[in-house]
Amino acid sequence: MSRWLTEAVPRGRVAAFRTLTYLFVAADLVVFTPWVRTRVAVPGELYRPLLVGRLLPLPTPDPALVAVLFWALLLLALLAATGRAPRLLGWTVFALYFEWMIVAMSYGKVDHDRFGLLVALAVLPTAGRARHGDATRTEAGGWALRVTQIAVICTYFLAAWAKLRFGGLDWLTGSVLARAIIRRGTELADLIASVPYLLIVAQFGIVAFELLSPVVFLLRERWRLAMVGFFYSFHLVTMATITISFAPHLAAMTAFLPLERVRPVVWARRLLTGRGRDTGAPAGAAPALAGQASAAGRPDGP
Repeated sequence: MSRWLTEAVPRGRVAAFRTLTYLFVAADLVVFTPWVRTRVAVPGELYRPLLVGRLLPLPTPDPALVAVLFWALLLLALLAATGRAPRLLGWTVFALYFEWMIVAMSYGKVDHDRFGLLVALAVLPTAGRARHGDATRTEAGGWALRVTQIAVICTYFLAAWAKLRFGGLDWLTGSVLARAIIRRGTELADLIASVPYLLIVAQFGIVAFELLSPVVFLLRERWRLAMVGFFYSFHLVTMATITISFAPHLAAMTAFLPLERVRPVVWARRLLTGRGRDTGAPAGAAPALAGQASAAGRPDGP
C-alpha cells in the first residue's frame, strides 16, 4: 500500500499540476465564486459557519475581512503558480482559500465539487520544489498526486452513498433529473427528456458510475486515462444539459493526467522561432551551406 501511495512521478508533472491548480484558484475568485464578496451585504446573524468554522472559531465575515481574503489570495495564488517558495506560498494559499470556502458555504448551501481541490491545495506544499520538464521522479510528489486522486474518487463514491442514504431507491426511480431540467435545463436536455424512461435509465447510470469509480485505480495506464476521459465527458454532458459546473473538481482531476507532456511555453517558443518544422532534419540541426557536400556526397544548392 505504501508503495502505491508514494508511487514516484516526474517532477515536471508535479510542477504542471501545481501551476494549473494555483491558476485555477485565481480564476475561481474572479470567474466562479466572485459572489462570495456579496456575502458582506448579508446580515451577520444569517451566518451559520460550518463545523470547522465553529471549532476554530473564525470571525463573522465583514467587508474588510472578505476584501483582504480576496486580494491576498489572488496575489499569492498567482505567485504560487510560478513554483517559487512552494511550502510558504502553498500553505498560505491553502489557509486563505479554506477560509474563502468557509465564508462561501456558511449560508445554507455546501458544494461537494471543491473537496478534491481543497485536498490538492493541502498536499501540494509537501511535494517540494519541482520544475517544468524535469523528468526526475519524486515520491513526495507522487504522494501528493495520489492523495488528490483519492479525494476526487471519494467525491464520486460518497455522492452515490449520499444519494442512496438520503433518497433511497426513490432517487433511482424518482424525478430528480426531471426537476433539474425544469429548473435549469437546456434545449438538449429537453430533447433527452422527451424520450420515455431515458431519465430513469440515466439516474441508474449515474449511481452505477459513481459507485464503480474506484475501479480507475485497478486499471493500467492506458485504460485509466480512458476512464478519466469518460469522467470528463460525463461532466461535459452535465454542463450541456442541466448547466451544472464542476470546474474545481475537474481541475483536481488533472492529477490523473500526464501533465508533464503539456508544455505550452515550449510549444509557443518553437512556434515563434520556427523550430520543429518538418525540414527533413532534426530540430536544431544547422542547415548545410550552399556548395557544401552533404552526407550523401553531393553538393547542396543549385
